[in-house]
Amino acid sequence: MLEKHKKETRKTQDTVHYTGKTFSNIDYHHGQLPLAVGVHARQVMRASREHPGQADGFGWTYNHAPNLAYWNNTFFLQYLSDPVGEHVPPGQTFLVTSPDGKNWGKPQVLFPPYRIPDGWKKEGRDGVARNLDAVMHQRMGFYTASDGRLLTLAYYGIALDKKDDPNDGKGIGRAVREIYKDGTFGPVYFIRYNKSWDTSKSAYPFYTESDDEGFVKACDELLSEPLMMQQWVEEADRDDPLIPLKKQFKAFSYYHLDDGRVVGLWKHALTSISNDGGKSWEYHPLRGPGFVNSNAKIWGQKTSDGKFATVYNPSEYRWPLAVSTSEDGLEYTDLMLVHGEITPMRYGGNYKSYGPQYVRGITEGNGTPPDGNLWVTYSVNKEDIWVASVPVPLTDTAKNHAADVFDELPGGEELRNWNIYDLVLAPVGIEKGKDGKKYLSLRDKDAFDYARAERVIPETARLKTSFTVVPRQNDKGLLQIEFQNKQGLPSVRLIFDEDGILKTKAGARFKNLLEYEANRSYTIEMALDATTRSYTMKINGEDKGTRIFYAPTAEFSRIMFRTGEQRHFPTPDTPADNYEDLPGTGKQIPEAAFLLESLTTENF
Repeated sequence: MLEKHKKETRKTQDTVHYTGKTFSNIDYHHGQLPLAVGVHARQVMRASREHPGQADGFGWTYNHAPNLAYWNNTFFLQYLSDPVGEHVPPGQTFLVTSPDGKNWGKPQVLFPPYRIPDGWKKEGRDGVARNLDAVMHQRMGFYTASDGRLLTLAYYGIALDKKDDPNDGKGIGRAVREIYKDGTFGPVYFIRYNKSWDTSKSAYPFYTESDDEGFVKACDELLSEPLMMQQWVEEADRDDPLIPLKKQFKAFSYYHLDDGRVVGLWKHALTSISNDGGKSWEYHPLRGPGFVNSNAKIWGQKTSDGKFATVYNPSEYRWPLAVSTSEDGLEYTDLMLVHGEITPMRYGGNYKSYGPQYVRGITEGNGTPPDGNLWVTYSVNKEDIWVASVPVPLTDTAKNHAADVFDELPGGEELRNWNIYDLVLAPVGIEKGKDGKKYLSLRDKDAFDYARAERVIPETARLKTSFTVVPRQNDKGLLQIEFQNKQGLPSVRLIFDEDGILKTKAGARFKNLLEYEANRSYTIEMALDATTRSYTMKINGEDKGTRIFYAPTAEFSRIMFRTGEQRHFPTPDTPADNYEDLPGTGKQIPEAAFLLESLTTENF
């Protein structure tokens, strides 16, 4: 018994595990998790079938499995795409770039659709290829060679029908091309074929046929890296000698511990440790004790402060998206929110899942952004492509109260303490008003989603605050302002409503405060007391009396500004599969804008 106990203790000590007491509540899209302070979540590409010029140029609405790199002072993000649903051809892979992670260009075709020869059959599967294109499936997108070259990779798989598996080891093969410093691409080559494929039918040459010796050397170097090869396991031949661990554990990510060992992570939070750089693994991958994670990716990495982080969906669903931190890379002790919104799924399709999912960061060796932040990319609903930057060191606590007069804050630092939800059609950012002053701007012309900005403050039961809002119109759009606890549950809400009236929520009803004017500043002063469930308010110096919270709380930790009604769909009981489009998916609405001049808070 003693030996068994020692063995179990050692296994726990040498295995990634979660000892925290925070868990997500799937009845809420945000899981009732505390915010990781300062996360900027940005929509890189918003799918649109009706307005392809505003999206990818094709109007394809299944977009998923993004990968991220930082190279040549640029962020590179590639993702795979199908017209409507997963594993339904044709497929292609896009690339999007950004100089700063904030401003992203238009998607470019990186690996185009690939025609499968008519008559092609797949062992063990009924059906014959006729006018059929490949679909793409890859867990790895980039490799930076020792000489500084950047390779990008994708896999062409075969799906004879929508339930066929393109990553069954019976596809065509893995393609590779170089990205040059001027932003252009080298030719497409294959770097690894599936042995079931007839190479005489290949549309692209094998990489060794390239006249560029440096490119060939970089490919050879990649093929010699066990940790790189482990990322290929799902698409590779089931007996491929390059793959160290051939079991079909999915979506491999990894990081190095301070002692040189490698932690491996797979879907379902499976984990193991390698003592030899990924050539072998110490034990059969097992579920990390204490981790909650289902059939979605988990990402792990060392952060710029020398600590460690894992990013994943901490539930049996693909929401919310959260981050956990560790001092030693083995014991994880907390859980904080990265992305707690689920955009309405505008377009139905095969295997489209709700939520922010399939997260990947920047693999070791693929660059280090100069801001030192933790950068991750993911899809929402397998439809829209996102990135999020998470400030390091990671924390869910604000040390100081807000004293944010945006025009007085240093350029580029105005939103350092703010969490933003920034969309293509509902952007959040700093802009100058007509008076030349800087404001926090929330704009919204998205018929299905909203802009959102939140400020975490020190927990307090008695909060005094002042903020100034400039609505740019009073005949459309709305701005909700909520005072929330650490779990994101509101007790007080104010609304600049689309009917031109500023209101407050009073239980199930709303009370009118005043008629507001476009382009006029409204300074709102409030004192909120959780012990009496009441608050007082002045608007531009006019006393608005004492009012009661519409929901009780013990404390306040967040102040939130949002240009739409809070969503509650989907729920845990919503059917997993959706094949129907929402009405009016191409709808365009007039833009509404609200400017926040300042926010200050203090205890009283």
